[in-house]
Amino acid sequence: MPLGIGCTARPGQGRNNKTGSWRVYYPVLDKEKCTKCGTCQLICPEGCIDQQPDKSYEIDLDFCKGCGMCAEECPDKAKAITMHKEEK
Repeated sequence: MPLGIGCTARPGQGRNNKTGSWRVYYPVLDKEKCTKCGTCQLICPEGCIDQQPDKSYEIDLDFCKGCGMCAEECPDKAKAITMHKEEK
């Protein structure tokens, strides 16, 4: 499947692609607020947001880098994704 520049089809597998201990923030998805629009999945540069069989979304924190793009682009009505500070 051809992809545009900067797109990721799936997060890479293996220890070189997992997020290390350097991440400062991580996203939390409130499934009750989520409108299931799919914007977060489309905007995620790491490809770590997957749609589930029930049409809800899940964030794979093993691959999330904490950029916050998903939270920033979540529609104003929903704001289902919020960023939280990592506890070290």
